[in-house]
Amino acid sequence: MKEIALHIMDITQNSVRADASEITVTLNESIAADTLTLTIADNGRGMEPDACIRASDPWFTSRKTRKVGMGLPLLQMNARISGGEMNIESVPGTGTTVIATFRYSHLDRPPLGDVSGTIALLILSYPGINIVYNHLCEGGRWSISSGQIREELGEDALTDLTIVRSLKEIISQNVAELRNYQPGYDKY
Repeated sequence: MKEIALHIMDITQNSVRADASEITVTLNESIAADTLTLTIADNGRGMEPDACIRASDPWFTSRKTRKVGMGLPLLQMNARISGGEMNIESVPGTGTTVIATFRYSHLDRPPLGDVSGTIALLILSYPGINIVYNHLCEGGRWSISSGQIREELGEDALTDLTIVRSLKEIISQNVAELRNYQPGYDKY
């Protein structure tokens, strides 16, 4: 996958298939530490220890529709070639957390891509799941939760395309302010 946003979409869909009712996506950019950390945590079915170990093998998948699973192996490969690593923590019946770290300045690190559009699309696509997005950098922290939006605007708000389009802009603007357009950050 060529962008972090595509990894977010793919791994989050794994969480949806695992019957998660809450998925938290966190991007932590640190120019000072030269790291980009992507964390996706869910409260889905979780995995047994053996499945957790095998999850980064492209020939292993729990899906019945195909015999390969490329999402986690590609994320692991992209993390490793850019000086980072990927870890999976999972507890059956509790959920799974995928953590991928990248060296921020590494030439081979994938760009962020359209993260705000990806988060907005996930919220639109899965209105019954609480999608939480956190963005951290030297400028602070910004978060949004689809559950919070539902509480404020009503149950049908997340199926309204106008609201979801606005949501993409709100995410982009708030993250841009958080980053304060500091030199060194990727375009968001």
